[in-house]
Amino acid sequence: MGIVRKPKLTEIADMKALLDEAAAARQVLPRELSEMLENARDFFVYVDEEGVGGMAALHIDLVDLAEVRSLVVRDRLRGRGIGSMLVEATVEEARQLQIARVYAFTRQPEFFKRLGFEVVDRAELPYKALKDCQRCPFFAQCDETALVRPVPPAEMTGVA
Repeated sequence: MGIVRKPKLTEIADMKALLDEAAAARQVLPRELSEMLENARDFFVYVDEEGVGGMAALHIDLVDLAEVRSLVVRDRLRGRGIGSMLVEATVEEARQLQIARVYAFTRQPEFFKRLGFEVVDRAELPYKALKDCQRCPFFAQCDETALVRPVPPAEMTGVA
């Protein structure tokens, strides 16, 4: 079994290759290598003896709102709880930063619902539409579901 941790900059190229595969299958939006490097601190990776097997990012939008994005797990590793571990790592970081809510846009809403996210109208997240949606090649035919999860403060969860 591998571990979830922050990536090393030397792993960004492997992360980009993994993301490109998922983007080609319309599972996530594509990202430029330069964007991934600039935002390397947003990411968590799952790493095992074969290298990077999954990743997710927590991208801060507002003082109280951040997006869980670029969630990808290699096909050979799916169904092992790795996606859940990656999402929970982003949520824990949001908690440490005192971000009140995290959200995701996804074609896999059931996965996120199992992790405590609730479906919301996309109009409740106008910042996302202004920032990312308009540059998305699928903007006119968006089939993603918007979901939000509250992030209670650490003192309410017993986590320090």
